[in-house]
Order: sequence, then structure tokens, then C-alpha cells
Amino acid sequence: MDDTAHEPGVAPNNADERASPYAWYVLAVLILVYILNFIDRQVLSILAEDIKRDLGLTDGDMGFLYGTAFGVFYALFGIPLGRLADNWHRGRLMTLGLALWSTMTALSGLARNGVQLAGARVGVGVGEATASPCAYSLISDWFPRKRRGLALALYSSGLYIGGGLSLGIGGLIVENWNHAWPDKALAPLGLAGWQAAFLAVGIPGLLVALWIFTLREPVRGQSEGLATQPHPAPFRAFFEELLTIVPPFTLIGAARAGARRLAVNLIAAALICAAVWALIAIGEPWLQWTAIGIGAYAVFSWASALKARDAPTFALIVATPAFLCAVLAYGLNAFIAYSVSFWASPYALRTFAVSESDVGWIIGSIGALGGFVGVIAGGWIADRLRARHPAGRVLVLIFGAVAPAPFVITAFTTDSLTLFYAMLLPAQMCGSCALGATAATTQDLVLPRMRGAATATFFIGTTLIGLALGPYLAGRVSTLNGDNLSIGVISLLATVPLALAAAIAAWRMLPRAEASARDRARAAGEAI
Repeated sequence: MDDTAHEPGVAPNNADERASPYAWYVLAVLILVYILNFIDRQVLSILAEDIKRDLGLTDGDMGFLYGTAFGVFYALFGIPLGRLADNWHRGRLMTLGLALWSTMTALSGLARNGVQLAGARVGVGVGEATASPCAYSLISDWFPRKRRGLALALYSSGLYIGGGLSLGIGGLIVENWNHAWPDKALAPLGLAGWQAAFLAVGIPGLLVALWIFTLREPVRGQSEGLATQPHPAPFRAFFEELLTIVPPFTLIGAARAGARRLAVNLIAAALICAAVWALIAIGEPWLQWTAIGIGAYAVFSWASALKARDAPTFALIVATPAFLCAVLAYGLNAFIAYSVSFWASPYALRTFAVSESDVGWIIGSIGALGGFVGVIAGGWIADRLRARHPAGRVLVLIFGAVAPAPFVITAFTTDSLTLFYAMLLPAQMCGSCALGATAATTQDLVLPRMRGAATATFFIGTTLIGLALGPYLAGRVSTLNGDNLSIGVISLLATVPLALAAAIAAWRMLPRAEASARDRARAAGEAI
């Protein structure tokens, strides 16, 4: 039981619609955590060429390591960990998660083959799955509704700052390490430059984890005046959630719900297996599509179990088309954004023959500046539009779905290094602007106790759709076309019409969905 939820000195701050100084302090610490999150996640980009050479991997393999190995487990564990964030002390959960992903990042530096590196990336994904459910929930409690879009956008800026720093730091370390010890057999611990880089960025997170442990826990639901009582058994709920999403235990959960649920679950599993088998039969890598199949089946099983165990949460998330369309639209936005973010550095190294440190700092700075400006401006504009129309924030999502395309095409076709760099800036700005707007939209559609689960569901879109598929498919298309990253990245723009259609659908459905949220939750059994 959470014994700090009603701690003295943690008072509701919704009376004057202003956030307290302590709320801004918490936000600053959470931004630092998110910076570390993306340093550890994104550093693989600048190290990709060295890892390919040393471990004998392909572009498709690198896309798998960056996207699928990390993203599938990030998405799946995000669901039960999101539930734990809804029920337990969020600062303590984030402390444990940060310690885990920092350790696994450091262990990536000890990998001697692709399998070991994939295992470490899985661990990074599981650890990082704690961060955003906890952070989104904390921010939503510390900040009133009218300030929430900006607060979430500021938090999200850590994504771009961390991603930018990772490239600069990683490039500097690997270049100087390889220059000092061209023969890695003579280097300290026999490490190559890319291995040293993983160790260097992973270890500091263990110290920051201790800082997170000191944060106070706000009253859950305080910003809306809907204070929620602490859950009596948060870990029992977490393990029950885990059993609904981890195969093959999902079959036990389905069987407990009756023969009909078990039959539906088995049919879904059979259909997914058939689709995976068909892809493998035409020559696709079995590991990639098996992982995607496991992810798809696990999410289906979780959604089915959620409907039976928590009908109000199911009604406001999975059964709300406006919520799903917003997640799909931003997931497809991330599909392209993650691919450009990961492959820009390897593309520059191959195409323009520049050094790793130069590429790291320049592309990293562009990514940090473009992402920061885009996400902050997008969040600010989204809040303004929201004040004028219930679905105003979705206009930013619509813009973000189409605006990056011309800049991506130009960047990955030009033979001018200057123009390549110049196009990355607006591409990053346009691609990032919808993040805060979409995050705030998903939070607005649910009740306070459901925020962690809503955040986890939102991140399914940005992982299983965006992260687990985008970088891999760009790398796979590149491999099939003679390591042509230009074709690989640009081919992903075929998804833009679908993203636009989903965003427009969300715009049309959102006002009614938000206005009816409490009534629909009550009708599903919520005690309001």
C-alpha cells in the first residue's frame, strides 16, 4: 500500500490553475531522466557502422536491434508497468526502472555478438518502460489541465535533447577511443570504441536513480479534484496484469475466463502465427517477425483480459475510436521519425565521408534543437488550439503527419552535405511537434486512475508501430537494395496518407468522446 500518497505538504494545486514551484522542480528532474532514457536508447545510431563491421551485421539487423528488440519488450512491459504506475509509488518504480536500463546499457558494452547485444537491448526496453507511465501520471497530477500540454511537451523535449547528446557523446568517445587504441586487443579490457561508449553512457544513470527516489508523491487525481485512494494490493494487480500479456501464460488467463474467451484467444494466436509463417516463407527474417507476432498476440490478449477485468478502463481506451485513431496517427508519425533519427548518422557517414565526432555533434545538435523547438512549439500551440476547440490539439497531429515528408525526401536524396544538414532541422521540428499534443489528448480522454494504462497504450503505437517496424523496415529495404539507405528511408513515406486519415478521424470523434468519458465509464461500472 502506498503510504505517501497523502503526505503532509503535498496539497492540491488546482485551485488557482497554477503549478507549484515543487511541480516545476519535479518536471525538471523528470526531464533529466528522459534525457538519460534517450541517450541510452539512441547512442546505437552513431555506433551502428562500427557494430556492423565488428559483429558482421546488416542494415536490417541494426534496425532490429534499435527498433524491434528494444521496442517490442518496451511496449509489452509498458502495459503492466503502466498499471503498476497507476497503483503504486511512481518515484520508486521509476528508480528501479532507471537502475535496470542503465545497467543493461552498460552491459551492451560487453557484448561479443549480435545475440548478446539483442539481449541487452531487451533489458533496456524493459527498464525504460517504467519511465513515461510514471512521468506522465506524475505530471498530470502536479499540473492543472490547462498547463498539462506544455508540461508534457517540456518533458518530451528530453527525448530530443537526449537523442542529440547521445550522438555527440557517442561519436566523440568512439572516435577518440579507436584513435588511441586502433588495435582493440591492446585497449583497456580489450574493448572496441563502441563498447566503451555504451559503458560511458550507461553508468551515470545509476546515480540519477538515487535522486529520483527522493521525489514526493502527489495525491493521485489532485489536479482535477478527483483524489483517488491508494490501491490496497498494487503488486498483486501488477502480477495479474503480467499474466495477461506474457505468452504462454496468456492462455491460462483466457481459460479462466471461459471456453469462449479461450477459443477466441487461440483463433487470434493461430491467425498471427499464420501471418508470421507467411512472411518467413517469402524470405523475411524469422526473429524480426516472430518478435512482432509475439507483440501483436500479447497486446490482443491483454486487451481481451482488460475488457473482462476492468471494463471502464477498456471502455475509455481500447473501445474509444478517437483514442485509437490518435495513437495510430502518431504511431505512423513515429514510424518515420524514428527511422530518420536512427539512420541519419549512418547515412551521413556512408554518403559524405565525414568523421563520427563531426556527424555526432552536428546531427545531434540539429536533432536536439529541432526536436526541442518542435515539441515545445507544438505543445504551446496545441494548448492554445485546445482553448478554442475540444479537439484543437489534434490539428497539430494532422500537421505533424504530413509536414515532414518534403524535408525527408530532400535530405535523403541530396548530394550536398550542407543541404542534408539543413533539411534535417525542419524535418525534426515538424516530426516532433505532435508529441505533446497527442500525449495530452490521450490523458484528457481517461479518468485519473487510468492515466498510466493510457500512457502505456499510447506508447504501444510509438513502439510496435513506430519503433519496432520503422527503423527495421528502412534497414530491410536498404539491405534488399544494396545497402541503399536513401531508398530505405524514403519508402516509409508511403504510410503518410494512412496517418493523415487517422488524424482526421480523431479530430472528428474526439469532442464527443471526451464529453462522454465519465458517462461511459459509469455505464461500464466505474464508481463515480
